[in-house]
Amino acid sequence: MRTATITRKTSETDITVVLNLDGTGNSNVNTGIGFLDHMLKSFAKHGFFDLTVNVKGDLMVDCHHTIEDTGIVIGEAIKQALGDKKSIKRYGSMMLPMDETLVLCAIDLSGRPYLRFQAEFTTDRVGYFDTEMVKEFFYAISYSAGMNLHIKQLDGENNHHIIEAMFKAFAKALDEAVSIDPRITDVLSTKGAL
Repeated sequence: MRTATITRKTSETDITVVLNLDGTGNSNVNTGIGFLDHMLKSFAKHGFFDLTVNVKGDLMVDCHHTIEDTGIVIGEAIKQALGDKKSIKRYGSMMLPMDETLVLCAIDLSGRPYLRFQAEFTTDRVGYFDTEMVKEFFYAISYSAGMNLHIKQLDGENNHHIIEAMFKAFAKALDEAVSIDPRITDVLSTKGAL
């Protein structure tokens, strides 16, 4: 079982994440931000990851620290659960439709963090989730997990649909990238390391 438990405590947030990459999609999420809870539950369900997230954040300030730091800890959990990355497919992609929305997500678990993010939001918030934090969340994951991550909105008008499609596309692409391929006996790199 490829699992990780990460706890990170600062003066702004206190976060614990438990992740099982070989799960069934079960989740128990409490971040204090309803829309973020919804997105993380969708991530777990559509990626077949078992995920527990407990966050105490300084929401009296705003949502920024809670969302960004949650991304950092989930990224650390992905990295730890992957271990030596032997036999994983490394790459994953998904073009995901959700009503009028179409989102592309592509991942390379290369060990080199990089984010390319393209979206146009027309509202400042969805629930208590600032839309500008979507990019910050995925940047935090890409950096702490060491992944090359591309997320691009190809179509869409409804901000809820756009964001949810991004989380679901990310889940499906990550599920593919972390999956085991018996043909890969070491790591999928000519350098011999990821």
